[in-house]
Amino acid sequence: SAPLNVTIREIEVNSAVVTWEILEGDPVIGFAVTQQKKDVRMLRFIQEVNTTTRSCALWDLDEDTEYIVHVQSISMGGSSPPSEPVLFRTPKESEKMASKSPDEVTMEEVGQAAQLRAGELIIIVVVLIMWAGVIALFCRQYDIIKDNEPNNNKDKAKNSSECSTPEHPQGGLLRSNV
Repeated sequence: SAPLNVTIREIEVNSAVVTWEILEGDPVIGFAVTQQKKDVRMLRFIQEVNTTTRSCALWDLDEDTEYIVHVQSISMGGSSPPSEPVLFRTPKESEKMASKSPDEVTMEEVGQAAQLRAGELIIIVVVLIMWAGVIALFCRQYDIIKDNEPNNNKDKAKNSSECSTPEHPQGGLLRSNV
């Protein structure tokens, strides 16, 4: 027998969920769902076997579009007749955003937040690497300046100043030849 109480739930701009029931005792091994835009002949046919699931996600729907859905049960003997058609319309993006409460978070927003966090993390890592480079460059320059500072020249200056003065470059007062 055909599935009963076929309903559409969780209708979003681009997706919806179809649920249904079957009579107890029916040897069902799967289901088949047909999805069609109301004014278009093209169908999407979803078939699953070896399942006890009584729902199916419809995806890649167009916003503000009417769809017709039928569900069939599949048993070892074949497929049941299709269920009564169920008509539903997907909302417009603007309607969905307007009806969303301020506390509600969509998966798109979560994805954007994750991308934002990844971008922030990349910027932080780049800045830290740049700071490490600046510190390394400073230390290198400091070592070069420190190495160029003549520590030995101070000792030489002391030794030579003991022997000479500016007035007597050849020797101090004690060593004068006068």
